[in-house]
Amino acid sequence: MRIFRSGVKVSFLLTAILLAGLLIYPLGQKVYSQSRNTYAIIKDKMKVLNQILLYVNELYFEDVDMETLMEGAFDGIMKKLDPHSIYIPAKEMKDIEEQFQGKFQGIGIEFDILHGYVTVISPVADSPAEKAGLLPGDQIVEIDGQDAYNITKEEVFKTLRGPKGTPVTIKVARIGLDKPFQVTIIRDNIPLYSVRAAVMLDDKTGYIWLTRFSATTSDEVREAIRKLDQQGMQQLLFDLRNNSGGYLEQAAEIANLFLAEKDTIVYTKGKRSDVEQVFLADPSKGRSDLPLVVLVNRGSASASEIVAGAIQDLDRGLVVGETTFGKGLVQRQIPLKDGSAIRVTIARYYTPSGRLIQRPYKNGDDHDYYKELYEENREAKMDSLKKLRPKYYTRNHRVVYGGGGITPDEYVPWEPGNEPETRKLLSNPKRPFFNWASLYTSRHQDELSSWEYSRFKAGFQLTEADFQSFLDYLQTEEIQYDSAATWQDRDYILNALKAEIAGDLWGRDEAMGIRMLKDNQVNAALDLFEEAAEFLTSKP
Repeated sequence: MRIFRSGVKVSFLLTAILLAGLLIYPLGQKVYSQSRNTYAIIKDKMKVLNQILLYVNELYFEDVDMETLMEGAFDGIMKKLDPHSIYIPAKEMKDIEEQFQGKFQGIGIEFDILHGYVTVISPVADSPAEKAGLLPGDQIVEIDGQDAYNITKEEVFKTLRGPKGTPVTIKVARIGLDKPFQVTIIRDNIPLYSVRAAVMLDDKTGYIWLTRFSATTSDEVREAIRKLDQQGMQQLLFDLRNNSGGYLEQAAEIANLFLAEKDTIVYTKGKRSDVEQVFLADPSKGRSDLPLVVLVNRGSASASEIVAGAIQDLDRGLVVGETTFGKGLVQRQIPLKDGSAIRVTIARYYTPSGRLIQRPYKNGDDHDYYKELYEENREAKMDSLKKLRPKYYTRNHRVVYGGGGITPDEYVPWEPGNEPETRKLLSNPKRPFFNWASLYTSRHQDELSSWEYSRFKAGFQLTEADFQSFLDYLQTEEIQYDSAATWQDRDYILNALKAEIAGDLWGRDEAMGIRMLKDNQVNAALDLFEEAAEFLTSKP
């Protein structure tokens, strides 16, 4: 299994396997000599490690948790490699496997703990919770007869998740109902979506927000494109911002969706020939009729950079936003005997033009590697160093650069569009925007039921009285806010409330469609489709 993200280092057994695999003619004698020297070093250092553990166990003034101590040693080994090779303790493996397999078993809700109760933020599409009729804002007050007040998130996972086919009975308090009601839900497989939103931004522009590359990603994106095609999509904004990556194979599959010629998408090079691969586009899977803009930022890494790099190098679409993370390394996750694993870097990957986009790093120094990513002047600094970076050429002979992420064709820095105090309010753990919108929707059910989404998006407006009602709600809930910042960001706040109402009425896609109205990078990208369309007709 090849995945992008952080990696893991080589255990003693793995080192032996890798070295044994290199004992081949005609370099057998030389490699044998090197491996014998490596084994001698390992043997000597293992003796020292045994001594250290013995002395610590016998002499250290307090009792020592040897399992924790050894996990620290394993972690230290991996940190001496590159920043993406890591050791993963057994207790963390289950969550990681669920994340990349793209599913778990339970009832299927996005939730938070609000006012002491499990509050449904959104039921997962096609989940048992959605089929049972749970709605945003519902509070789960009992689980299998047990009071759920002040329940922790960990306890929620333990009680609501469970094997497929098993029942769980919950009692639900809903806004507008006098008494809680009881419902039994049968647990099932719950997908963990890679596509967080697929919605029409206007009458011709489709928008897909992809948050990761898991085992189900290509199927999800195909379904999202099919849905948007049915709604009249003529051009696509593909949002990969803050997508930190995932499976290499899935990245190639996603890029292939937009490539209708037999081109190289990505290729890898490593120490061993069996980790070297070339991914070629299958023309039967791709399409060339859709103007494409790919939106990236400094949080777009690995698999995201493969997609953006292929689109850019092959002059298939326009890359817009900020210079990406700069991760050109491939990891393989290897399970260990105790249920833990290592994720070890096995190769570098290269874009179609031959670019290696890995940022420089020093072995064992993760601090500076990640600190550089958050420098305020990062873009200007990288631009000033362009002359020192290797040049490559796209299919149409445009200049692109290696050695530090994917530089966008059009640089558009992110602008929050609101004051810091407003951003604090948006992220307040009491979720005032969600809660106020749930109350509003409940109180205006009759009038809202006549709206359809496109008309709501274009014509629905919250009033001054609604804005004051929101401020009154903040005071009632004892949520502190900056009055000057709130009034200055009034339009932004009203749009955020409108998005929450849309989410309540139609779902997360529609909520995102309204939320994006205030995203400066999205709005800038919408003005660049004419330029992106030129790639469909231009040939080298």
